[in-house]
Amino acid sequence: MVFGILSAVVHVLAGALLGAAAGGGPGLAVGAVAGLLLGVPFGWAVATTGAYRPDVRGVLLFAVDHTWSLPNTVLGAAFLTGHLTAGHRLDRNTCRHRGRINLVEGVWPRYATTLGTVCAGASPGTQRHEDVHVLQARLLGPLYLPLVAANWVLFTVVPVWLLWHDHANAPIDRFRRYFEVGVYPHTWHEAIAYRVQGRPPQ
Repeated sequence: MVFGILSAVVHVLAGALLGAAAGGGPGLAVGAVAGLLLGVPFGWAVATTGAYRPDVRGVLLFAVDHTWSLPNTVLGAAFLTGHLTAGHRLDRNTCRHRGRINLVEGVWPRYATTLGTVCAGASPGTQRHEDVHVLQARLLGPLYLPLVAANWVLFTVVPVWLLWHDHANAPIDRFRRYFEVGVYPHTWHEAIAYRVQGRPPQ
């Protein structure tokens, strides 16, 4: 429960500070409300699933997620809020003491998606892959999302990955497959995660 309350408070304070920096007094109020709208669902999920262990490791993970990696956590909170609004369910057993929030339903049927510490649609066969993304976000903090976005843009515009792509097993014969089996699995964060678990789409 303590972790959940602290998480909601951090979201509200971060929203208020960002809002104040952008728009003074009115911005502070708007930012605080935005932080509340994201922080309460995320804090509730953290508290009701027991996502963080009540020990030194749990405290350290919580601290990283709510300081250095806070931009990723806030994005994950927005992702979680959208899922909950759509009626999607928490996978409570999978969350417990894992330092992440799991949702049963995913965004796309064939793929799990992880933003910050929120994983949607992961299965036992893909969870280690998704946990790599949680770790990447924790290690790189505010640099993670810009580096991911930059790699996507670079590989979309300058497809150097064609030099090492497996053309025989994953032919790019349609526009959609350029992204699905080309750009997507070759981005640095996905390539690392696939080495840990799973195989790129074909």
